[in-house]
Amino acid sequence: MFDLPVKSLMEPKKLVLLVPETTVAEAAKRMATKNTGATLVMENDTLIGIFTERDAVFRVLAKGLDAHATLLRQVMTPNPATLAPNTTYGHALLLMHERGFRHVPVVEGSRVLGIVAARNAMDPQLEEFVSEARRREHYREATT
Repeated sequence: MFDLPVKSLMEPKKLVLLVPETTVAEAAKRMATKNTGATLVMENDTLIGIFTERDAVFRVLAKGLDAHATLLRQVMTPNPATLAPNTTYGHALLLMHERGFRHVPVVEGSRVLGIVAARNAMDPQLEEFVSEARRREHYREATT
């Protein structure tokens, strides 16, 4: 699993892209709808930040900010570290460990492809199950 490229672990259906003027409350709703722990903040098709569930807790709730009035621009992590799609997942995990975060945007040139998360490593057997489920889903889509 650690030798797999991060592009094979991304879940494109979970990708949430929002503008910096989005409120934290709206971002949380969108993240909950997609069952994801992070959203990428985009301006003019350019990645300018990332906002995660930890940001919501530490930068908004813990500081007593109003989630309905606070904008992502105010509490996002600007200019996040990124990975190329062929970077190994092992390298991604090392980066996350060393820098203290759990989500990394995957980009090719200036184009955002997705996000890879540390939780992908929590249970390799679960990941194998998810990969098999994806393979079957793609097979069903290709044969219908």
